[in-house]
Amino acid sequence: MIKTVGFGTLFLQTPDGPRVAHSALVSTNPNKLQFHLARGNALTRHLEGSTALVVINGPDAYVSARWYSDANQVPTWNYIAVELEGSVRRLDDAELLQQLKDLSDQHEAKVEGGEAWTMDKMSQRHRDGLMRGIVGFEMEIETRRETVKLSQNKSLEERERVVAGLEQQGAIDVAKAMREFGE
Repeated sequence: MIKTVGFGTLFLQTPDGPRVAHSALVSTNPNKLQFHLARGNALTRHLEGSTALVVINGPDAYVSARWYSDANQVPTWNYIAVELEGSVRRLDDAELLQQLKDLSDQHEAKVEGGEAWTMDKMSQRHRDGLMRGIVGFEMEIETRRETVKLSQNKSLEERERVVAGLEQQGAIDVAKAMREFGE
């Protein structure tokens, strides 16, 4: 999901209370996750050496109770989410630059048409100025918790009705995940 979604929410308990930040994510290997925050972000000064939590939300959709054949049902929500917990270290400038290159390469590959954008297209002076405004981090993933709630507690017939309802509502990603999960 890190590669597919590419964006997550970072949570940390700080001396100032609980804080949250949102960031693009890149996985450097199965046990590491990198991200960056604005230098002025309230979390930036607390992350080095801390244990943080990153949540990545995958596709989600409302499930109407009217899609079930049994009237004794209630509406619900189907979703996929991953929680990653681990210790955080600050990246040096070379590692941060590599993270930014990896992020843009990964996401530019998804953009259709034209030549991919690279950092080489901007002046060194401008790039250096922008990099001074951010701080890079790497999380060593120590705990991974996945939640897959895709009506798996329902019969195949009911799941097919939910998939049809989701497709009709345009929730194609959740319907597709339900089909894949059921196989």
